[in-house]
Amino acid sequence: MPNEMDRRLFLQVAGLAGAGAGAAALIGLSSAEEETAISGGMKMPEINITEIEGIKVGHAQDLKAATGCTVITSEAGAVAGVDVRGGAPGTRETDLLNPANLVEKIHAVLLTGGSAFGLDAASGVMQYLEERNVGFDVKVTKVPIVCGAVLFDLMIGDYKVRPDKKMGYQVCLNATDLRPEEGNVGAGTGATVGKIFGMKRAMKSGLGIFCVQAGNLRVGALAAVNCLGDVIDPTSGQILAGALNEDLKTFSHTEEVMIQAYADKKNLFGGNTTIGVIATNAKFTKAQANRIASMAHNGYGRTIRPAHSMFDGDTIFTMATGQVDADVSVVGLLSARVMEQAVIRAVKKATSLGGLKVTRT
Repeated sequence: MPNEMDRRLFLQVAGLAGAGAGAAALIGLSSAEEETAISGGMKMPEINITEIEGIKVGHAQDLKAATGCTVITSEAGAVAGVDVRGGAPGTRETDLLNPANLVEKIHAVLLTGGSAFGLDAASGVMQYLEERNVGFDVKVTKVPIVCGAVLFDLMIGDYKVRPDKKMGYQVCLNATDLRPEEGNVGAGTGATVGKIFGMKRAMKSGLGIFCVQAGNLRVGALAAVNCLGDVIDPTSGQILAGALNEDLKTFSHTEEVMIQAYADKKNLFGGNTTIGVIATNAKFTKAQANRIASMAHNGYGRTIRPAHSMFDGDTIFTMATGQVDADVSVVGLLSARVMEQAVIRAVKKATSLGGLKVTRT
């Protein structure tokens, strides 16, 4: 008979594959578990992402300027990977995550608003970590390895105010192992969705987090959702937040609008972007961490329409802290599931800012 972790993981695989009652019966699931397996539901407890060993999360923001940044730190170092899918990315230190390159572990991921200007905040993160003797040892000092990605929030609030070195230092001071806030915080402060018609018919989004535990394995996702398109509930297909019609009450369906205007090649705000992190306590190589980041993008694909457009810089990092042995495919499929929920929570936890509406669900 399978152990409890095996049974729970089967529920994930069976649900994704549509295995049905016959397959569920093969491993002796109860009737209730069969129902869960068939429906693709998750039977794992939700935990705080900061319950992953060595992970801290911090936010810093300027609500008046509608921008901010979020840091995910692992001072002991985490094996990392990345997958950049969108056509308009803004990133930092992604090349070193190639398995062919030297450095094995990183010490932080910075997600920030401010478009490319916001990468300045990484200098503050580096200062904070260097002061605490955290980083890659180069004999004369330790160089903190800080990866990062930006989102475009210059169309809301004050575009002249962006995350800078001072805010980057402050976000590290704010980082704790307590339950992080969600919504209009950190990198999600100025996040918006549904911008096909411009900001007047867009909606407010934010930052979402979701983390689960299966046996000793922990897998969590954090996402700042700032997409061009709409955010969808994948179970119902309903739009949760996105481009509004002129009445500002009903949805326009971004993909349908884009299809109808297929010959229009205008620049639809050349930076939108959903940026996120998968954190896990599993042991992986850099190559495996990159694969997990790639699989996690399925969470974007299930909830964002369209995902990975030429107008988005969709990026996902993986941070693996290395306490638990786990199969890369299992962690990959769980990463897609938790990222899916993080995206949904980003719009559900958002509150109105700059006059923009938020989801009613």
